[in-house]
Amino acid sequence: MSIVIGGMIGLGKTSVADTLNAHFKNKGIESKVYYEAVDDNPILPLYYELTPEELDARRIPFLLQLFFLNKRFKTVKECVNWLEPIYTIQDRSIYEDWYFAYVNKNLGRISDLEFKIYEELVDNMMEELKELPKKAPDIMVYLKGSFETVIDRIMARGRSFEINPELKEYYFEVWKGYDEWVLNQYSASEVIVIDMDKTDVVKSKTDAVMVCEAVEEKLNEILKIEKAQIG
Repeated sequence: MSIVIGGMIGLGKTSVADTLNAHFKNKGIESKVYYEAVDDNPILPLYYELTPEELDARRIPFLLQLFFLNKRFKTVKECVNWLEPIYTIQDRSIYEDWYFAYVNKNLGRISDLEFKIYEELVDNMMEELKELPKKAPDIMVYLKGSFETVIDRIMARGRSFEINPELKEYYFEVWKGYDEWVLNQYSASEVIVIDMDKTDVVKSKTDAVMVCEAVEEKLNEILKIEKAQIG
């Protein structure tokens, strides 16, 4: 089974992924987490720290989108090569990459030509994935939260390149359309929505259990449907 954790920057994708991973392992289910490339990403700090003029001159937003797209494409290929009953958990999906590129285009950080090239590359990658079994995730666990919660959690985790006050406008531009994109445009899998204004899987064991049970219940429903179709 394949799970992706989606949602706004700072809302706790990695924590939820780790929580699910521990839950499955405690039940004797083999699982593996694929983390978003942050610590080993040479472009990400530049994206947050450079001035708009420097970003434009060096085409950093476009390079960053290509970096993430390449990493996620590799992750998807690795995930589909695992044999059942291993559960794979991805910290953000290749599908969400398009949304981030789209926001950057609307902000003028990515040109229309760059976005066209990006979309053509995505299309080619997805064509390649069609040859692989079950490339799409079984579910997306979507972490939804208010903008205030997003900012509070970004500041709390303290990554130096993320806490520049000037970035607040960028965060808002990503946040304001995220719910609409996931709930009305994303169609690769079913979606479970977790309200992160009221949920903290790190500080609350009750919250952690609630999230794990919701995900497991949905996965069991999908398995039953798949078995019925085979039978």
